[in-house]
Amino acid sequence: MPRKHSLTMSAHSPVRVLTDNAADTVRGILLVAVCYLIMTIGDSAAKWAIIASGVAWVMLWRGVFGAMTVMTVAAASQGRGGLAQLRPVRWKTVALRSGLSSFTTITWYVSWLYLPLADTYALGFTAPLIMTVLAVPFLGERIRWRRMVSTLVGFGGVLVMLRPGGIPLTPAVALLMTGIVSMAITRILTRHLSLTETPECQAFWLMISHGLAGLAMLAVVPLDSYGDASSWIALVFLGVSSGLAHCLFSRAYGLAPVSALAPYEYTMLIWGGMMGYLVFGEVPSWTTLAGAAIVAFAGLYNLHRERVRRAREAG
Repeated sequence: MPRKHSLTMSAHSPVRVLTDNAADTVRGILLVAVCYLIMTIGDSAAKWAIIASGVAWVMLWRGVFGAMTVMTVAAASQGRGGLAQLRPVRWKTVALRSGLSSFTTITWYVSWLYLPLADTYALGFTAPLIMTVLAVPFLGERIRWRRMVSTLVGFGGVLVMLRPGGIPLTPAVALLMTGIVSMAITRILTRHLSLTETPECQAFWLMISHGLAGLAMLAVVPLDSYGDASSWIALVFLGVSSGLAHCLFSRAYGLAPVSALAPYEYTMLIWGGMMGYLVFGEVPSWTTLAGAAIVAFAGLYNLHRERVRRAREAG
């Protein structure tokens, strides 16, 4: 029997449930797979604009163009409530997720000034492993010995990536790793908020948070360049693609469990490696690829054990 979790909501928001069945899970997987492809192309556009104008400028306009895109999507769907979909029910949790997402994005953007796209995605593979650890304090789960061993093996893969000849252990890498922990928390919050918030709501306030973070950074770090025509094209594409991708992302996490969607995060190394090579001429080292493979194996094993556990409980 599929498990469902319901939550009473305010009068302006329809009652929804979190489902766990094959049909919704397949839909969620398809959405998140498309989402990661869009996000990776958008990341390439972001890096292009960051090189020209800096992190703060890109954060600001990503937020502006992204929020405008989400508003357009919401306004066009009058049958589902129109712009009322943007109004949060649990605004404190929405604000927390949005703020953490802004911090996460800033750490990734800063790292792209020093690291290839593929290297950052490879380190990002630790997010599912971190989610396994965070499930203890956040969800009250108990990590069994097999998952503990595979998680330790996965973090050993990070050491392979950081060894001499691989990804240099720099302040930028340390900052990125804190952002990846933050990203893991936002993944959990996205699924949790799907009980009460629409995908458009989650995406809209995330974009607003990005814009506000960019403004705050510009107040501290003066802007050196507004960028050329190619940079503005990249900014517009980044904002529009981000708004659409985060609508899809939130929708996917409302349809399927985190454990079903997490493996598809690994596709970003494929897309990121291709975009990094084609746009920036970046070639990942063998240690990066080897370490990423170890981390991916550990993460997939943990997800396999989660499915086994869930099947036993259902039976």
